Amino acid sequence: MRTEDAPLIRLEDYRPSDWLIDTVDLDIGLHPTKTRIRSLLALRPNPAGQTDAPLVLDGDELVLKTISLDGTPLDASAYTATPQTLTLHAPPRGGFTLTIETEIDPSANTKLMGLYRSSKVYCTQCEADGFRRITYFLDRPDVMSVYTVRLEAAKAEAPVLLSNGNLVATGEVPGSDRHFAMWHDPHPKPAYLFALVGGALDHVRQDYVTADGHKVELAVYVEPGKAGRAGWALDSLVRCMRWDEQVFGRNYDLDVFNVVAVSDFNMGAMENKGLNIFNDKYVLADPQTATDGDYASIEAIIAHEYFHNWTGNRITCRDWFQLCLKEGLTVFRDQEFSSDERSRPVKRIADVRTLRSTQFSEDAGPLAHPVRPRAYKEINNFYTPTVYEKGAEVIRMLKVLIGDDAFKRGMDLYFERCDGTAATIEEFLACFAETSGQNLSHFARWYEQAGTPTIVASGRYDAAARRYTLELAQSTPPTPGQSEKQPMVLPIKLGLVGSQGDLPLKTQSNAYAGDGLVILDGPSLSISFDGIAEPPIPSLLRGFSAPARLELDLADADLIRQFSADSDSFNRWQALQSIATRALVTAGRPDSGPGTLPATAAELGRALDGFLQADALADPAFAAQVLRLPAPADIAREIGRDVDPDAIFAAHRALSTAIGTALLPRLPGLRQALETKGPYRADAASAGRRALRNELLGLTALAAPEDGAALCEQQFETGDNLTDRLAAMAAMTLIPGERREQLIARFAAAYAGEPLVLDKWLMAQALIAEPETLERVKRLMQHPAFSLGNPNRVRALIGGFAANLTQFNRADGEGYGFVADIVVALDRTNPQVASRLLGSFKSWRMLEPGRRRLAREALGMVARTQNLSRDVSDIAERALA
Repeated sequence: MRTEDAPLIRLEDYRPSDWLIDTVDLDIGLHPTKTRIRSLLALRPNPAGQTDAPLVLDGDELVLKTISLDGTPLDASAYTATPQTLTLHAPPRGGFTLTIETEIDPSANTKLMGLYRSSKVYCTQCEADGFRRITYFLDRPDVMSVYTVRLEAAKAEAPVLLSNGNLVATGEVPGSDRHFAMWHDPHPKPAYLFALVGGALDHVRQDYVTADGHKVELAVYVEPGKAGRAGWALDSLVRCMRWDEQVFGRNYDLDVFNVVAVSDFNMGAMENKGLNIFNDKYVLADPQTATDGDYASIEAIIAHEYFHNWTGNRITCRDWFQLCLKEGLTVFRDQEFSSDERSRPVKRIADVRTLRSTQFSEDAGPLAHPVRPRAYKEINNFYTPTVYEKGAEVIRMLKVLIGDDAFKRGMDLYFERCDGTAATIEEFLACFAETSGQNLSHFARWYEQAGTPTIVASGRYDAAARRYTLELAQSTPPTPGQSEKQPMVLPIKLGLVGSQGDLPLKTQSNAYAGDGLVILDGPSLSISFDGIAEPPIPSLLRGFSAPARLELDLADADLIRQFSADSDSFNRWQALQSIATRALVTAGRPDSGPGTLPATAAELGRALDGFLQADALADPAFAAQVLRLPAPADIAREIGRDVDPDAIFAAHRALSTAIGTALLPRLPGLRQALETKGPYRADAASAGRRALRNELLGLTALAAPEDGAALCEQQFETGDNLTDRLAAMAAMTLIPGERREQLIARFAAAYAGEPLVLDKWLMAQALIAEPETLERVKRLMQHPAFSLGNPNRVRALIGGFAANLTQFNRADGEGYGFVADIVVALDRTNPQVASRLLGSFKSWRMLEPGRRRLAREALGMVARTQNLSRDVSDIAERALA
């Protein structure tokens, strides 16, 4: 069904299901091409629905084999079955059972939605609406049922059989080579949380005792021979379970918790009740095949999926418009966990970098939408940075706005009041309104209004009155479907920085909530602080207290002073980012000379040199973030229109080189001081030292290519971990020539049998900012390591190229055409991955006219393609609207 033929689902049209399903008994006989599913559904009319309504069950490419009502086969006139629906015309008015048999071909399911078989493993992915590809069902999140599942398979093919809940029985099937396992989940859940896994798998396990004394068996299942790489995931699981008990008071509620890693998976992971299924890149780790970033990601994603047990499973969402209620809230929870496990300031900086690069650009383009969308044609296309990352920022703002105590009591009330229900944003916010005593109706606009607010700030100092007056104003630009914007509630954490640090804040303004918090909830605000003994530097949005752009015209000298004296780590980092952004925006405009930098670039170099002398070894992870310039895509967003990617890249490369040149005398000694001794450790302190050391390697490669190339070769040769060896190759990609190609080839040979490592090899080459990269990518598509059928390979090579600012945005349009052709080809087998790849066109409207025309032509080609999936057609339609 093309998007133009698909129904538009609107939030305001929601009504409860006419029918409920109390229990589901599934009997699934696994077979590579003929898997049989027998479902026994206990149905009853929903008192909140239409009691005389027909029963219409959802399907997707299904073939009905048999159907019985209360054990009696139904006459063909009593129902209508199509691949997409099963309709019972006159169901009984009371409760009844329906037995349905379907048969599917898991091996042919290249969409990787529903039940599929890949790499000899049976696996499911049912969110958002994949369960209907297994059997006919009321496939909506507000229909919650208790599941009992019997799995049967050939023992040699699938010795491991897993499903949701607790294992209640196992056995052999008499007279055959098959066996079975029966699982029961006592907690009602929607169909999207159903899961099964069958295959030959190794595992690691550990017992865990919850805070309330309940013993749980934890296990991580992986492909044979990879159990040695599952230890970090298991350790992360134990730590996040204990953290959730201590911070949110949440104990686990089943006898087992299983994690399974599979190599073919559309998403990062899935929180199915008691059986989390993961893309193996977020489970497998050892020093030779995973980087420090991988270790941190595994820790965070293991935590994210586990935290869903309460924020997503025990309390699910009433409908898919409430998706942020589980995803944004759970992202906030996993960010807090990682902040406690690692460095809170560094984690905050990293999260804001991600927010700005992914979500701010989404807000600025044709795919912008509210945190809670009002309508959709394809829900899979709303698993976006806006729902996840901006959704988390909304939760963080709520905590800042009402305070830690009221927030904690609000979460406790939410868990108590909504447990076992399918909830809404309104029900969630009502808990915090009750515990804080605040009216949150204005705050709720964050869920309804798209776009990134801009805060314009200015200040004036009255020396005679010893008063500093701060003027604040807000605005939000138009977005698709929302031309008029209302003021948002913006909690602004602030300080006034003097020569010796923060100055005391004294004001009579009602906008001041105390503890350095000002609430901007109207178009503008003027607030004065008294007793200010010297002209201060305003430090606004401390900790990035609201997801907004800040326009504050401070001189570079003031920003450097702020970097030295501000007590807020985030704003220290932001001060130098602001200097760099200003320089790059100036130099990156089309009318600037190629690579021309303002004189302030030298000031930035001097500030960084002084910082490295004084503070680098005290907090290397923070220093690494300070050295890392704003990404070219961030500069493109700041320029906003008629963007020339080549000019931005030239400016970015010139500034990076200038900083490297300014720091060059200091780099060898600092790199030596940062060298880690002893065996590899994945802890935050060791990772921070490696991060800074490798940032310095990249600067050396730009400032002194010959020396840099030698260092890259030496580090690759002597490195005892993937973090350092990959960093060596990545730095070498900045140095064109034969030595680079040799190191790239050596990397591939060293990791020939490691697909997840070769993903990094593919991406590093796809990101090379040179005109030959497109041909390189086309050649790599023929490499044995690449497969268009594997989502990880596609994201690494094609997704990497689409993130290459200059080469995806080639002036001849070849980059757009290449990605568009891949989208069309991939759409035939995996529409979800294809639609996400098409999202790389989200910023096309801000390009200069020539590129803008070519990007639109490529999008138009995709949109005109016959028989497009709903996923891809929806993205193309919205991008062109």
